[in-house]
Amino acid sequence: MVAENFTITNTTKSTLPRVPFALIKEKALGKKYSLSLVFVGEKQSQNINNTYRGKNNPTNILSFEYDKNEGEIFICLAKAKQDAKKFDREFDNFIAFLFIHGLVHLKGMEHGSRMERAETALRKKFGV
Repeated sequence: MVAENFTITNTTKSTLPRVPFALIKEKALGKKYSLSLVFVGEKQSQNINNTYRGKNNPTNILSFEYDKNEGEIFICLAKAKQDAKKFDREFDNFIAFLFIHGLVHLKGMEHGSRMERAETALRKKFGV
């Protein structure tokens, strides 16, 4: 099943992890939410992070809410692979974990207990 209004772009040479991105997106944001998921390399992640957050280093995930029903998530596979080891998670599981984190941000939530509860519910539903 493919969610409406959802695109995935891989700008890297890496193989994408096996994660039910469309199903998770639909459960978190609904069918009508328009989402672009882009997988980027470290240099592109660093450039985006520097441009929009003033932090001159690559990061594993960046999410941008364009309006109430549209957003974009960038995931850096290389950085996520490094970070998965730090968090003692399998790579595919960590990508799903990050994706859920980004989706919850797109719902307008900031770090805190409310966001944590929303993430936990989604992680349980998808075994992350």
